Amino acid sequence: MNSEERSRLSKAQNQNGSSPNHSDGAPLLSFVGSLATITLNRPSQHNRLDPSDLGVLQQHIRQAQASDKTQLLVLTGSGSQSFCSGYTLQAILGQLDHEFENTLQCLENCTIPTLCALNGSAYGGGTDLALCCDFRIGIAGMRAFMPAAHFGLHYHPSGMRRYIANFGLSQAKKFLLTGQTFNDEQLFNCGFLTELVADQAAVNTSIEQTANALALCDLGVVRSMKSQMNAIARGDDGAAVDRTQYLKTLGSENLKQRLRGVA
Repeated sequence: MNSEERSRLSKAQNQNGSSPNHSDGAPLLSFVGSLATITLNRPSQHNRLDPSDLGVLQQHIRQAQASDKTQLLVLTGSGSQSFCSGYTLQAILGQLDHEFENTLQCLENCTIPTLCALNGSAYGGGTDLALCCDFRIGIAGMRAFMPAAHFGLHYHPSGMRRYIANFGLSQAKKFLLTGQTFNDEQLFNCGFLTELVADQAAVNTSIEQTANALALCDLGVVRSMKSQMNAIARGDDGAAVDRTQYLKTLGSENLKQRLRGVA
């Protein structure tokens, strides 16, 4: 994103309400069958994250994972311009604290599978929010960039870990240290996106396919495997050799019944 585009984004994110969109507000949570959806809800401001949104997001995540019926949590944004423009610029100096990191970790540690449906571009902390999800579907034409270095902000360590884990070290350095904009193809090729589709209809189809695939799986096993995989990715040596859950399911009646069903 060039300087002119950055300036427009900054103005949009910091609108003073002269032309308010009355639908703008805190993130929304909805349930349909086994699918829970959190929707960032400030479209006129590129779905920026206000300090007051963080507690709401954490509450939504916990509510979704507490349901025995929920098998997939989808995170998306309102409108068609941007998925999320990151943390409110005006609040970075005085209100950027551990609560933002806590929100990211709450999403990353969500016990059920999570899917970020990027309805548009992602900027700043919005890119990290997407990385906290297990799967990321991008839409053609989207872009992403991280301006922390431009602002003079050293990004927090747990966030850098996520960029390195998903981008690889070289591309993570390019993304974080230079603040350059990555286009849709670059985001897919570097591993930020797990899938790149043509339009919103294709996003919806992919969400449905993922939900249907998860419905065939054992939710308890999915949750335990996700937890252990995340721990292994964080460098937990104990998790890398822990066979507890493997052995527990190996002798379970549930496994016997499912195998009989396949046979």
